[in-house]
Amino acid sequence: MYKITNIMKIIFKLLIIFILIALPAHSAILKKIEVNGNQRVSSETIKIFSEVKINTDLDSNSLNEILKKLYSTNFFKDVSIKFENNILYIKVVENPIIQVLKFEGVKNKRILEVLIDQIEMKEKSPFIEIKVKNDERKISNILRTNGYYFSKVNTSLTKNENNTVDLIYNIELGEKAFIKKISFIGDKKIKDSKLRKIIISEEAKFWKFVSSRKFLDIGRIDLDTKLLLNYYKNKGYFNASIESSSAKIIDDNQFELIFNINAGKKYYFGNFDLDLPADYTKESFEKIVEVQKKLEGETYSLNKVKKILDEIDQIALTKEYEFINAKYNEVVAGNKINLSIKLEDSEKFYIERINIFGNYATSENVIRNSLIVDEGDAYNKILVNKSINQIKSRRIFKTVEKNIDEGSTNNYKIINITVEEQPTGEISAGAGTGTSGSTISFGIRENNYLGSGVKLDTNVALSDTGVKGIISIENPNYKNSNKSLNRSIEASDIDRMDKFGYKTTKTGFSVGTSFEQYDDIYFSPSISTYLETLKTSSIASDAKKKQKGNYFESNFNYGLTLNRLNQNFQPSSGYKTTFAQVLPIYADDMSVVNSFQVSRYFSPNENAIFSLKFLAQTVTSLGGDDVRISKRLYIPSKRLKGFESGRVGPKDGADFIGGNYATALNFATTLPGLLPDLENIDFSLFIDTANVWGVDYSDTLNDGSKIRSSTGLAIDWLTPIGPLTFSFAQALTKADTDKTETFRFDIGTTF
Repeated sequence: MYKITNIMKIIFKLLIIFILIALPAHSAILKKIEVNGNQRVSSETIKIFSEVKINTDLDSNSLNEILKKLYSTNFFKDVSIKFENNILYIKVVENPIIQVLKFEGVKNKRILEVLIDQIEMKEKSPFIEIKVKNDERKISNILRTNGYYFSKVNTSLTKNENNTVDLIYNIELGEKAFIKKISFIGDKKIKDSKLRKIIISEEAKFWKFVSSRKFLDIGRIDLDTKLLLNYYKNKGYFNASIESSSAKIIDDNQFELIFNINAGKKYYFGNFDLDLPADYTKESFEKIVEVQKKLEGETYSLNKVKKILDEIDQIALTKEYEFINAKYNEVVAGNKINLSIKLEDSEKFYIERINIFGNYATSENVIRNSLIVDEGDAYNKILVNKSINQIKSRRIFKTVEKNIDEGSTNNYKIINITVEEQPTGEISAGAGTGTSGSTISFGIRENNYLGSGVKLDTNVALSDTGVKGIISIENPNYKNSNKSLNRSIEASDIDRMDKFGYKTTKTGFSVGTSFEQYDDIYFSPSISTYLETLKTSSIASDAKKKQKGNYFESNFNYGLTLNRLNQNFQPSSGYKTTFAQVLPIYADDMSVVNSFQVSRYFSPNENAIFSLKFLAQTVTSLGGDDVRISKRLYIPSKRLKGFESGRVGPKDGADFIGGNYATALNFATTLPGLLPDLENIDFSLFIDTANVWGVDYSDTLNDGSKIRSSTGLAIDWLTPIGPLTFSFAQALTKADTDKTETFRFDIGTTF
């Protein structure tokens, strides 16, 4: 009987639930809203949060939606609602407001700024306990990223009047966790010294006292793993894998990073197949075919595959093939990778809207004016990526990210660009010293003046020979023209009496622009005007003394550069060519200066980089007068090692006076892996040849037949205090009057 009764009760409850579910929700007209329990948030504000209006129908579903909306504001710890007699009763318990937010135990200003920016809880915001717990985890991760692997975070809460609280994060930093050793194990096939240069993390060495990479960062290890894997795939190891990456504690706060690598065997490019649609002309893709033929038999590289795809994207920029899609497939056949690429017509997409986020100080126009694409344009991946790179090149944002969303219709895209701003003001100071003299410099730079994207730069440098100062203003995208506007004011007082027999004081200004004329071709025209006062040595020749006096000059200057280097800093492949001229508009002594430079780099393997550089310069007088001594050409020491800077070529008495013509040819072999245990040090074997000749007022001073040459060893070391350069050189051919030097060193920069 007992069991039957219980069963009947259960059936009855289920029946009630069924009826409640089956019956339509009861509704009634809302006539009034009453709010209770609120202290800081006004009743009217709560009514607005509820998004409910008088004289509308309310049912149980509506009440649930009201609850959700009120909770979503984060202002309330508890909310209860009741709907009776056409009156909606809302009762709330407010979350306390954070009055004071502190981080105890952290004094580093930079870390504090990151903590304040990254945590969710802010001063004057509602206190939510679950978010505080999340913030504690964020703080721990940030501290670990900055080397405080053993840090501890505890939260204390002080309740105040008026339902406010003081939130304090008590942080015990502990000792920093250092990377004592980085090890590579397994079937790695590449030297440890080379692999250490690939990853971001660094071993803690005494000379790396300013580097943050020596501290343990678990998140950075994941990036290191990706960099290693990408490197192996670009070296032919198609099936390479990083089996594991871990941090092993050695002693107290010291760790060992261990990467277990399985390189596998090396692969080479095999056959290529390019599949084109019937209506595509093969002539348009000849360049792709040429690239493919050159790669056959070469070491497999993922970057080389991407290069082919980039070339296809470039072709896609033409109107004929505005919308094409390239699909590639790689098939392993022995030690070969056969690559097939299939081109297909893709669906036509257009840019519906471009959204900009994260620019709080920077004007939105600064970002939009850097874009190559615009709303309404055809969507092209390569142009979008190029636009993002142009924003990055402004160097005013810490990060620039893009996200592509679907538009209002199937053939429209929305581009979301999110930037993270960074401090753009810089104060710089530097010093340089060497066998040629010393330099001290000081500068102030602002890369984003008042959020306009305009760059301001002021620099003053003092050396053994004088002082030089410059103030420059650059607008990288003047009036949305994709051209820069550059203005500068310069003044100098340089005394070269001891070595060259003259002293010059110079003031002037210049106005110019720079822009990409065509693919990787840059044009840089400018107009410069200056006044120079020239003084000569008391023992100078009569011809040189005639040049003493004041000179006014206004010139048109331009440069045309083709840059195909793989990277501007320490390139390993590609070339760069520049032609420049200085043409007089008006001058007291009319002259034309021509300059041609070309640099070529190639690397047969990872242990050697070959470079070939050529320089040719001429200065020609147009009025029949001698070329002013301060405008004559000299060979700098970096172009002719083994000789004192500028002290080769024609002489007038005891003074080197330069020439009207100068050439230099430099060949070098850089050996990055010569000493694997020494990082940031490059050794180079070089051969330099150069010459300077031609003097207007005397044929006897010309020595154009004397080719100068030298050979030796150069050492470049990137230290925490700046670049350090050594050279050991032996002159091979020289003139009797030349000044040679076997050893040379420089720290920092000199002028």
